[in-house]
Amino acid sequence: MSARVDHAVVSGTFSLDGETFEVDNNIWVVGDDNECVVIDAPHDVDAIMEVVGTRAVRAILLTHAHDDHCRVAPALRQRTTAPIMLHPDERPLWSLTHLTDGADGPEGELWDVDLGDGFEVQVGGVTLTALHTPGHAPGAVCFYAPALGCLFSGDTLFNGGPGATGRSYSDRPTLEGAIKEKLFGLPDDTVVHTGHGDDTTIGAEKAASADW
Repeated sequence: MSARVDHAVVSGTFSLDGETFEVDNNIWVVGDDNECVVIDAPHDVDAIMEVVGTRAVRAILLTHAHDDHCRVAPALRQRTTAPIMLHPDERPLWSLTHLTDGADGPEGELWDVDLGDGFEVQVGGVTLTALHTPGHAPGAVCFYAPALGCLFSGDTLFNGGPGATGRSYSDRPTLEGAIKEKLFGLPDDTVVHTGHGDDTTIGAEKAASADW
């Protein structure tokens, strides 16, 4: 198996509920020497393409639609011709960044493919499965790649516990329930590649969950 995970970090801002914060986002690219998928599209198309290199991008997979994860998705689609895939429950958050109300209805960019729980994407000989994990955002998903022994968690699960709640469209009990139902049943040694910060494992976060 020649598929691998490539990684970089890019800096920018996150804005919601009238506040803006400086953030560092992880860029995750999964594939082989010929093709790949990009997980989330933070801040800078050129930085993402440096990780992609000369490979064909088969899909842009969005874990959720906070602006620091999807802001450059339309520009990345234009650069690569790859479809943007997003859970439809993310429409309200996507609209904050990419849609405006015009005289004839919403104007702007939409995504191309609706992700649902169990949706599968094949690339480089491996399968990534979307797991719907609402709470940080209503349509948040994680992408599980069992052949690579890893999970791409976006902002659902971090090294240190669940993602942030308390802002618009988020709910802590829903998030905790989704993590326990969808993620804690994965093998304990599954590496969790997060949207921000360091990796962790399912086992480590499960063991720490008693303190939530």
